[in-house]
Amino acid sequence: MPTVDVKNLENVKVGQMDLSEKVFAASVNQSLLYESVRQYMAARRSGTHATKNRKLVAGSGRKLWKQKGTGRARIGSIRSPLWRHGGTIHGPQPRSYEYNLPRKMMLGALRSALSAKLADQQITVIDEFKLTDHKSKAMRRILDRFEAPRAVLIVDAPGNQNLERSTRNLVGVEVVSGTELHPYHLLWSKRILISRPAIERLQEALGK
Repeated sequence: MPTVDVKNLENVKVGQMDLSEKVFAASVNQSLLYESVRQYMAARRSGTHATKNRKLVAGSGRKLWKQKGTGRARIGSIRSPLWRHGGTIHGPQPRSYEYNLPRKMMLGALRSALSAKLADQQITVIDEFKLTDHKSKAMRRILDRFEAPRAVLIVDAPGNQNLERSTRNLVGVEVVSGTELHPYHLLWSKRILISRPAIERLQEALGK
């Protein structure tokens, strides 16, 4: 059973914690990690691309010349896709690229990502993120104590407003709650600071 040291915000060891083998010692499934990241990136796409069809382009709708007797090809509108500056046929329109992965796949990807990060010694368990204020300068000093690089993920229970506000202006620092944690967040980060309550909830949810 893997164990980790529990530290306070001064980077001083205050205890030790046993971790679930199902969650933090699982085999790393590269395929699940790929599919979870692909799903996350697809959901982030804006999907605002658009082209103008014959209904949207500028131009009169009148018939340019009579149907018969001119020797020319019949034409109904200057906005026809066959004409220059006409509408586009089957062009891209605004859409959502978001889709959902099966729940078992997402849970398996989370186990793989957590196990990989623990094996790389990139996870630090914090006793609690109890901050007296929401100043970014104080939060930067805390991160410096842990020698945190510019890609830091902080995981805590939802509702910690001081933590969310103190990291809002820090570049490369992202705060997510344990209920919103995605494999993409774990793979993106170089250092993960996770509170003890959050890791206990994760083990309860993923260890089933």
